[in-house]
Amino acid sequence: MDFTTLENTIRRLSPDRLFVLTDTNTVTACLPLLRTAPCMAGAEVITIEAGDEHKTIEAVCHVWGELGRLRASRRSLLVALGGGMVTDLGGFAASTFKRGIAFVNVPTTLLAMVDASTGGKTGINFGGLKNEVGVFRDAEAVVICPEFLATLDRPNLLSGYAEMLKHAVISTPRHLADILTFASTLYTLHSTLSPSHSALCTLHSIISESLAVKHRIVEEDPHEHGIRKALNLGHTIGHALESLAMSQGQPVLHGYAVAWGLVGELYLSVVRCGFPADTMRQVVQFVREHYGDCPITCNDYDALVALMTHDKKNHGGEILCTLMGGVGDIRINQPLVREEIFEALDFLREG
Repeated sequence: MDFTTLENTIRRLSPDRLFVLTDTNTVTACLPLLRTAPCMAGAEVITIEAGDEHKTIEAVCHVWGELGRLRASRRSLLVALGGGMVTDLGGFAASTFKRGIAFVNVPTTLLAMVDASTGGKTGINFGGLKNEVGVFRDAEAVVICPEFLATLDRPNLLSGYAEMLKHAVISTPRHLADILTFASTLYTLHSTLSPSHSALCTLHSIISESLAVKHRIVEEDPHEHGIRKALNLGHTIGHALESLAMSQGQPVLHGYAVAWGLVGELYLSVVRCGFPADTMRQVVQFVREHYGDCPITCNDYDALVALMTHDKKNHGGEILCTLMGGVGDIRINQPLVREEIFEALDFLREG
């Protein structure tokens, strides 16, 4: 593994104390790999429970408490080693402890590599809502090591791949075609702890292309006042699905909710904005094949609309959504009415 970026960052910051935030999965699956980096010698480990249901203020309080107990100062550094839950929560804890200490993200899931660990969004779930409390603050560095993906199962690889699919839809037709055809290669990564060099190189390439889409948009609009809302494609419906599933005690992976949300929002894009129906059908077929059916009934519609009213993109009492006029043709701040949402949910359920 190449930890050069991490080593250079630690050398540049010269922290007085070094901490690693893990969860109950990464502490055993990934920490030993990180420990092979000489720069991590002597780092104190803080561990939280794994799973998005633990992305809570109580978990943040635990991290704050451990940082205080272990005598962290404003010159200390926190390395967040894990998926999006760990990087989101770790970034928030670091950004608020002693009014802010430095942090580095070492994402270990595909979802975190292509989405959660970059872009400066940190936060936790609160009041039954996704990412309701948080701050914008960039990590000092994001260290991408595709070798960590060998520790993932197929559902977690697919969860990250949904964000890559979203990036492709807001990018170019060629990028979308690549993403729709690469998925089968992705599955081979979890079958061995030593993926082939060529597979890792190819994966690194498509991760880099996906990150380039996000970086380009974030640089233009770092605090989500305008075009950064493009990155929320699939998330107005997706976050509502995710929150509902959590409230019912049957949580779903974030990427699965986004994939299902993408189906509903591309349907609305066809109806409202003239998105090509054949392209929509390609994406829908891909989602149905790889992510299965969305586990909702018509009895859930009112609750889902209620959850959508809390979306952070909303303004003036309207539910605002990102839709598409075509691949790469982004239409932010599209107001949705209840009847349209119900129609999109019908399509999601029945096709």
